[in-house]
Amino acid sequence: MDRLKTKVAIVTGAALGIGRAIAIRMAEEGASVAVVDLLESDALALAAELTAAGHRARGWRCDVSDETAVARVMTEVVEHFGRLDIVVNNAGVAGVNKPTHEITEAEWDWVQAINVKGVFFCTKHAIPHLKTAGGGSIINLSSIYGLVGGADLPPYHASKGAVRLMSKTDALIYAPDRIRVNSIHPGFIWTPLVEHHLQGTDDPEAARAGTAALHPLGHMGEPDDIAWGAVYLASDEAKFITGSELVIDGGYTAR
Repeated sequence: MDRLKTKVAIVTGAALGIGRAIAIRMAEEGASVAVVDLLESDALALAAELTAAGHRARGWRCDVSDETAVARVMTEVVEHFGRLDIVVNNAGVAGVNKPTHEITEAEWDWVQAINVKGVFFCTKHAIPHLKTAGGGSIINLSSIYGLVGGADLPPYHASKGAVRLMSKTDALIYAPDRIRVNSIHPGFIWTPLVEHHLQGTDDPEAARAGTAALHPLGHMGEPDDIAWGAVYLASDEAKFITGSELVIDGGYTAR
């Protein structure tokens, strides 16, 4: 229960799905958690739930594609909790599912603004605080599709490939500051985002079964499968890990 004791964590996209699970598990492991999301009421509700359970948490509304908002929230988190040790860049969107030649510039840019620029902004404005703390851990949520290709969602796949290389670059830049940067690459995890994606198919139940079958273990993952990986990368147990990919995909990319 004390793997993250005394640490302060920011989790973006923390109101639902993977982000929610990460925020809960980090709080249970002793971290003070900033629950950050564009869905303000859900973020505040989770923070209240964690506080009622005896943990330290507070919710913030933030659009990660807005640099001014990101900088403000980072400052407010440090002012409230006293320091910053962990940043989980989880906020993301799937975007349109069209062939590349049918995608508009606006559709492309919307995904990159959140999935790529959001990681950039949160990293940029967290670094000074992490340096002040003497180091820390940045955990960027990429995807199996940051490692392999897929014949759908071109803007999403491009964004997750970018996140993978951004993580490695920043791992090298900030290693002298004892700031570790790693990426997590989930397979299909049963979250509202994946559920919404499959609802767009002709037969959602068949699509769910087919998606589960893509994983050698025979099922989709759960948000906690990713949350425990994030806890590990945030903890001192992972003090010698930076610039790495933690693949949690039920064997999807093992082929």
